[in-house]
Amino acid sequence: MRIVTANLNGIRSAGRKGFFSWMTRQRADVVCVQETKAQREQLDDALYHPRSFHNVFVDAQKKGYSGVALYARREPDQIITSLQEASHDGAVGWAEFDAQGRYVEARFGKLSVVSLYLPSGSSGEERQQAKWRFLDLFGPHLERLAQGDRQYVICGDWNIAHRRIDIKNWRSNQKNSGFLPEERAFMDTLIDNYGYVDAFREVDQREEQYTWWSNRGQAYANNVGWRIDYQILSPSLAGSVSKARVYREKRFSDHAPLIIDYAF
Repeated sequence: MRIVTANLNGIRSAGRKGFFSWMTRQRADVVCVQETKAQREQLDDALYHPRSFHNVFVDAQKKGYSGVALYARREPDQIITSLQEASHDGAVGWAEFDAQGRYVEARFGKLSVVSLYLPSGSSGEERQQAKWRFLDLFGPHLERLAQGDRQYVICGDWNIAHRRIDIKNWRSNQKNSGFLPEERAFMDTLIDNYGYVDAFREVDQREEQYTWWSNRGQAYANNVGWRIDYQILSPSLAGSVSKARVYREKRFSDHAPLIIDYAF
């Protein structure tokens, strides 16, 4: 099974740059997209609906903001479009983030594939506080999932570089959102305590394997980047990754697609 995740930073912009032509050639079973920055009625063109894929869009209430999508060659058995529905915990805090279009889940038998867009805190303290609120809800949710029978591949832009190997300038970014000690500790807990698997790192331990680059200066040309796009697996899926790569031959946004092949 091949799964692709890509933050497009605007699905219409990425479409003009050839993303969908590229996507249909990848032999992917599921493609998870984040930051569509569009409303469903703006995506009626056939470009956004490749004939070989079923698709679902979850928009933010605020136009031109956030939004996620999922494309699947096989029609899912079930689609879940909110964290409130996915969590079953009744927490009122999910409403804030569901209004922002941050989650869509496709279920295939016992396997769930999720397209997730975790909040960024880089624009200021108010947004960082929103990110903390999200993590405070999401952590216990993931702990519960790890203890269940359903298997998850949680794809998307997590807006956290986990370890020093995942960011070029780690020393100068230790006080910046996305590489704060508390954010990295969240990822530690997820992997070390709950047993989740960072699919890319299961097969590739090389340095400088980034998925996002600032548009400032020559960050992309000089590969001064961050690895913040992941496919995170349920503990029971450990050992299932056969191949992983970051696609950099052509740019569709400030993120690069992450392609992972699985033996399931």
